[in-house]
Amino acid sequence: MSDLRIPLPQRMARNVPTELLRSFVAIVEAGSMAQATETIFLTQSALSLQMKRLEDTLQQKLFRKDGRRLLLTPVGEELVTYARQILALNDQIVQTLGQDFDPDPIAVGMVQDFADTILPDVLGEFRLSHPRSRLVVRVGGSAELLDMFDRSRLDLVLCLGQHGDRPGASWSVVGHDRMTWIGDPAIAEREEVPLVLLEPPCRFRDAALRVLTKKRRDYRLVLETPNLPALRAGVRGGMGISCRTRHFAIAEGLPVITSGSLPEVPEIETILVQRNGLSDAAKDLGDLLRKAMSG
Repeated sequence: MSDLRIPLPQRMARNVPTELLRSFVAIVEAGSMAQATETIFLTQSALSLQMKRLEDTLQQKLFRKDGRRLLLTPVGEELVTYARQILALNDQIVQTLGQDFDPDPIAVGMVQDFADTILPDVLGEFRLSHPRSRLVVRVGGSAELLDMFDRSRLDLVLCLGQHGDRPGASWSVVGHDRMTWIGDPAIAEREEVPLVLLEPPCRFRDAALRVLTKKRRDYRLVLETPNLPALRAGVRGGMGISCRTRHFAIAEGLPVITSGSLPEVPEIETILVQRNGLSDAAKDLGDLLRKAMSG
């Protein structure tokens, strides 16, 4: 009688969908499901369902609640490392082997001082190396841009005088520029100096008011605005003088006050903040920004 062996049923492999891992990492990096909705464009309820599906697939709890906060379990902490590795490999496969692949847009933010000076040349050089890349450029104040970076809305930020350690990101000083008084030099000779300044928070505003107060120089705020075009108009229209970088003065064709009638304002650092794990194209863009600031 022949020996008939019936094979034992093999355990069916379970696959973890990459879209669930991508949403999981987005929640971890954003800090909450509500914040993550701004980066992956799903509703909070859809994200919640995805995380339940991920937990069901792994048969493990990934999150625990601490009051209103959503914290990772030990398994969730371990999964973050694996998920990032899997997503990086997935993106590399698609980028290297995929046909007609349109990469995700690179979101970069910078202050107005550099948008009108270094940005055109940087974009021209970047286009030659990465013709298929798509950029999203946001121009704003340093505090606004860093807030968007913290909410995962930007990949790189070129800002002035602000940084601070950020989870999952790195920063470097890429340049120094001296703040300078700009406007009609005759206005600077007045006994009471009329000022055109941005609304707080603003490093230039703080520096201008601090040095004038320290030197006991009388001043009067004649125009306050949240945006640079209005500040430029106020200076160009002769309402008063302001304080910005030489980059800004040169780009806008505004006169720099060098008469010595006003106290000296300090230097300010230019900071490049970029997210870890960026694509090669995004890293190249960061290198071009760094090169432009050092040139």
